[in-house]
Amino acid sequence: MADNNLKSKVISGLFWKVLEQCGSQGVQFVVALILARLMTPTEYGTISLITIFITIANTFVQSGFATALVQGKDIKEEDYSSVFWISMLLALGCYLVLFAGAPWIAGYYGIPVLRELVRVMGIVLFPGAIVSIQTAFVARNLRFRQLFQSTMIAVLISGAVSIALAMQGFGVWAMAAQQISYYFSIMIVMLFTVRWYPHFLFRTGRLRQLFSFGWKILASGLIDAVWQNIYGLIIGKKYSSADLGAYNRGEQFPKIIATNLSTAIQSVMLPAYSKQQDDPEMLRRMASRSIRLSAFVIFPMMAGLAAVSRPLVEILLTEKWLVAAPYLVLLAVSYAVYPIHIINLQVMNAMGRSDLFLKLELIKKTLGIVILLLSLPFGIWPMLILKVIDEYLCTVINAWPNGKLIGYGPLRQWIEVLPSLVVSVLMGAAAWSVELLRFAPIPTLILQMVTGVIVYLLASYIFNREPLDYIVSLVSKRTQR
Repeated sequence: MADNNLKSKVISGLFWKVLEQCGSQGVQFVVALILARLMTPTEYGTISLITIFITIANTFVQSGFATALVQGKDIKEEDYSSVFWISMLLALGCYLVLFAGAPWIAGYYGIPVLRELVRVMGIVLFPGAIVSIQTAFVARNLRFRQLFQSTMIAVLISGAVSIALAMQGFGVWAMAAQQISYYFSIMIVMLFTVRWYPHFLFRTGRLRQLFSFGWKILASGLIDAVWQNIYGLIIGKKYSSADLGAYNRGEQFPKIIATNLSTAIQSVMLPAYSKQQDDPEMLRRMASRSIRLSAFVIFPMMAGLAAVSRPLVEILLTEKWLVAAPYLVLLAVSYAVYPIHIINLQVMNAMGRSDLFLKLELIKKTLGIVILLLSLPFGIWPMLILKVIDEYLCTVINAWPNGKLIGYGPLRQWIEVLPSLVVSVLMGAAAWSVELLRFAPIPTLILQMVTGVIVYLLASYIFNREPLDYIVSLVSKRTQR
C-alpha cells in the first residue's frame, strides 16, 4: 500500500514538474525568440557573459544545503530556517565579490557596460536564495503543483517586462530586467502558494549535519557550474561577443529540452530514490526505468534538432542568426546524454554517497580540462567536437560506481539505451535528407518534422516496443482519471 502511494505521488509530482518545466521554458523560449529578433548577436553575447558569473554565484548560494534539505530523513522547520539565514549570508558575500570585481570583469573583456550590468544583476542572488529554500520545501513534500503555478506567473511577468523594454530600445538592459523581475516575482508568488516563511531559528548543530552532506554537493555543483560555462568564457574572450551570442543561441534549443527533462527527473526522483535508499534492487529498477524512458524521449529530440537546425534557425531567429546552426548540431549531440548523467548522480545522492558525487566531478572535470587544453590551439570547432566526445566518456564515469552500488553499470545502461539511439539516428538521417529537396524553409521544416515523427514511431514499434508501450499506457491512465 505504501509503495502504491509513493508511486502515485511520484507520478503526480513528475507530471506537474514536467508541466512546470515545459510551460515555463516554453514561455521563456518564445520570449527569447522575440528578443533575438529585436537584438543583435553582440548584445546577446554581452548578456551571456554576465549570466555566466551570476550562474556561478547562484550555484554557490543555492547548491548543497537545498539538496541536503530534500535528501535528509528528519527535516524540521528549524532546518529550513537555519539554511535560509546561512543562504542569505552567502548571497551577501557573493554580491559583494561581484560588486567589487565588476570593473575588472568589464576591463578584462573590454566591454564597459559589464560593470553596471554585473552590479545590478547581482541583486538576483538574494531572491534566488529564498526561492531555493521554497523549492526544497516543495520537493520534500512533492507539492509540485504549487511550483507550477508560481513559475508560470513569474515567467509571464518577466517576459512581458523584457519585451516591453526591448521594444523601447533598452538592449541588454531588457534581458537584465527579465532575470531580475523573474526572481522577485517567483519569490513573492511562492510566499502565497507554498506558504513557507522563515523563522528566527538558527541551529548550528543541525546546520553542521546538513553541511556534512551538502558541502560535497556544493563543491561538485561549483565545479560543474564553472565547467558548464567555461566554453562561454573562452569564446567571449578569445573570439568575440558575436561568436558567444551565436554559440548561446545554438545551445538554447537543445539545452531547453535536456535541462527541463533532467530537472524534472532530479526534482521528483531524488525524493523517490531517497525513500528506497536501503533497497538496492528497487533503486536499480527505478534507475533503469528512468534511463530507458529518458533515452526514448530525448535521443529523438536531439537527433531531430540536429537534422532541422538550418531551417529552424532561419525561421525562428531570422537569417542573421544562421551562423548559430552548426553550433546547434554539435550541442544537440552533446546534450543527448545529459539526463543519463543526472539519473546516475541522483542514485548516488539518494544513497547518501555524496563523497562519490564529488570524486566523480573531480575526475570528469580533470579529463575535460585536459581535452580543452589540447583542443584550444586548433580553433573553436575542434574544441567543440572534443567537448561532445568528452560528454559521452563521462556517461561511463558517472555510471561506474552504480555498477557496484546497485548492479547497474555503464555497459548495462548503454545496452538498454542502444535501441533508442539507433532508431533516433535513423530518424535524424531521414529528416535531414528532406533538406536535399531544397524547398523553402517553412515547407522543409514541416516535411522534416512529419518525416521524423513517422519514422521514429514506426521504427520504435518494430525495434524498440517496450518504452513506447509504457509511455502509451502511462498517458492512457492519466487521461482516464
